[in-house]
Amino acid sequence: MTVSSEYCPPSDPLDILHHDAQILVVNKPAGLLSVPGKGEHLSDCLISRIQAAFPEALLVHRLDRDTSGVMVFAMTAHAQRHLGLQFEKRMTKKTYVARLTGKLEPRSGTVDLPLIVDWPNRPLQKVCKETGKPAHTDWKVISHGEEETRVRLQPKTGRSHQLRVHMQSLGHPILGDPLYASGAARDYPRMMLHSEELRLKHPEGGASQKFRAKAPF
Repeated sequence: MTVSSEYCPPSDPLDILHHDAQILVVNKPAGLLSVPGKGEHLSDCLISRIQAAFPEALLVHRLDRDTSGVMVFAMTAHAQRHLGLQFEKRMTKKTYVARLTGKLEPRSGTVDLPLIVDWPNRPLQKVCKETGKPAHTDWKVISHGEEETRVRLQPKTGRSHQLRVHMQSLGHPILGDPLYASGAARDYPRMMLHSEELRLKHPEGGASQKFRAKAPF
């Protein structure tokens, strides 16, 4: 099943939010893969662009191609291990902003629905209460438009496409989502999902740090 449109990555220069001896934090543009895909046509990605400027940079986590926002990379093997454990043990705090189809009510809530890959239609994911892995997302309404809702999302787990499937499960898919939205909700220049803030402990000394990038929509 073909679910991706032709890959035309943006040519935006690197947007560096923070850089020190242990970590590099960047604001990823929408439309750019975090890591290479299969095939030469999918080789252009954020990690390759970063390593062209910072050869020692190492991957820690990923954002979906169509999601923009804050990503952290490690500058040493120690930092990669330290940060990797924080993500694995859910010690990081991630906050996203999204624009959803329709009017989401009430003003806040939690989605607790297990997720698993939809094998015949991969890379799509689906809710499956029998075999899915636990997935939790807190949501809070920021504002309502005429036919949309701006929300702040805080995933407590890090499943693939978690926010996208969880919002679809509420009946309010993310605007511009090429996989989970349909009809007019798909007809946007990009997917309206942005990683706004990432909180973590610095690998050197353990101080709590917060990195932010304002949503471009």
